[in-house]
Amino acid sequence: MRDVFIVGLGLTKVGEHWGLGLRELGAEAILAAIRDAGERRADALFVGNMLSGVLSGQENLATMLADATGLLPIEAVKIEAACGSGGAAVRAATISVAAGAAETAIALGIEKMTDVSPDVVTAALATASDHEYEAGFGLSFVGMAALIMQRYMHETGRTHDEFAPFIVQAHRNAMTSEHAMFHLAVSPEQFARSPLVASPMGLLDVAPVCDGAAAVLVCSRDALRPHHKPIRIAGSAIATDTISLGARKRMTFLQASETSAAKAFHQARLAPGDIDVAEPHDAFTIMTALTLEASGFAKPGTVLDMAKAGAFASDGDLPICTFGGLKARGHPVGASGTYQIVEACRQLRGDAGKNQIAGAKRAFAQSIGGHGAVAVSHILEA
Repeated sequence: MRDVFIVGLGLTKVGEHWGLGLRELGAEAILAAIRDAGERRADALFVGNMLSGVLSGQENLATMLADATGLLPIEAVKIEAACGSGGAAVRAATISVAAGAAETAIALGIEKMTDVSPDVVTAALATASDHEYEAGFGLSFVGMAALIMQRYMHETGRTHDEFAPFIVQAHRNAMTSEHAMFHLAVSPEQFARSPLVASPMGLLDVAPVCDGAAAVLVCSRDALRPHHKPIRIAGSAIATDTISLGARKRMTFLQASETSAAKAFHQARLAPGDIDVAEPHDAFTIMTALTLEASGFAKPGTVLDMAKAGAFASDGDLPICTFGGLKARGHPVGASGTYQIVEACRQLRGDAGKNQIAGAKRAFAQSIGGHGAVAVSHILEA
């Protein structure tokens, strides 16, 4: 398999884009990535998206976006892996170039969530879980996360308030992130007082509903040009676990996260201690904790102690969610995995502005579909 490099980055601001549809959001990110790479087109387009058919009535999304960006008759395919769709699109583009099927490929993550009622969004998000055995009986996506958090607190003796450092740090990072949805600080006291949405989780435990698109252009070593700022994809892996929470041996351990991270680290010939910056899937505070533990950055049951000690702060041993993460940057579900990759590349390029982590050379990003049913891990190297 050939080496693959990210040479183009593009994204839209995350938010409530009432005047923009999937066509406009996707085209903005794709064309920005093409311009950033100094290219005119690419050989393939992989579009990560979860909910376009349910919320926008639009399938055949990749072809529509290839048309909207003047890329016809390019190979164009939609990739769906629930909330991990954006990361899975990057994985698909990586495989295409690594295998020699393409010299250049674009991975786009995109989601449009704000044009429908909250009830419709809630029902749509539940399609990432097991409909026949869990969601079909009224167990919402947020409710499932709350069950996992309750179980984790029971097993470890932790309290809800101990998760506050994740949110405080994410919002602090978003304050200086131009594309983030929220530019407001959150204190531990505000976190503790936030209204319950599903006990024990409050409103500030949960990433927001929003719109956005992010894209990367990847290429082979032969396609590199002198003007490129290449970031090598050192590791790329996907793993799966049971879609049903009830079928798992342990509700509080993300087996897919562990497996995909281990595969990516093996490919990169690196270990968690070699990583300078990480982008975990922080759709819920409990998922931040479980992702970091399963991926090898913290021993089980210790991640909250590390967070309290500042290990994941911008000046800590492993800065995370450096542009606000899913919680404060925003979580347009099918796009979030691609945002993570774009943000990690900006760190490794030294282009992160006020959010720059000094000396960052290696990054880890993990995108999760469902509550750990799918995990996509990438290791990037400057």
